[in-house]
Amino acid sequence: MNLDKAKQALKRYFGYDQFRPLQAEIIRAIFAGKDALVLMPTGGGKSVCFQIPAVTMPRPRGGFPLISLMKDQVEGLRANGIQAAFLNSAIDSREQLKVEEAFYAGALNLLYVSPEKLVSGNFISILKRGKINLFAIDEAHCISAWGHDFRPEYTQMGMLKQHFPQVPVIALTATADKLTRKDIVDQLKLEEPGIFHCLF
Repeated sequence: MNLDKAKQALKRYFGYDQFRPLQAEIIRAIFAGKDALVLMPTGGGKSVCFQIPAVTMPRPRGGFPLISLMKDQVEGLRANGIQAAFLNSAIDSREQLKVEEAFYAGALNLLYVSPEKLVSGNFISILKRGKINLFAIDEAHCISAWGHDFRPEYTQMGMLKQHFPQVPVIALTATADKLTRKDIVDQLKLEEPGIFHCLF
């Protein structure tokens, strides 16, 4: 897939004519099915790097930002005409079933899932019932004990590559030193990932 469709989506959904530095390169890597580690400052446009593929690739895919960011991001995407939903421990079983059915039907561009939800019970079996083109793990520094905001649930996310070996994973964070970057790549089992480090 070339970037023309991505640029059209950028304009249509977000109102921008041009990508910010490295966004186009990151999206191109995703289109090519490659894993990626993205270091980009807060406010630098990390979300666009997986949201644009979400509306241009042909099948649903999941993303995994922090639970506190989900509701705001999903509401913003819906307001822009993008089909998005989230699953976390705050929603009731009826709402969860509704979201799962939309996922199975291929009606979602993005499904946001909290790390806690991802590693709970039989959630992998739920994901296997849908079709996924990309896993996006936001705040990826939380996976590393060397990072400043370590969260144990993140350390289990390496299972994504075990269960979905053909699905690319993009890990995104605003900050990670060399040791933390290596830990992210190792723990997520990223395969020869593109490393994109954007400094403004």
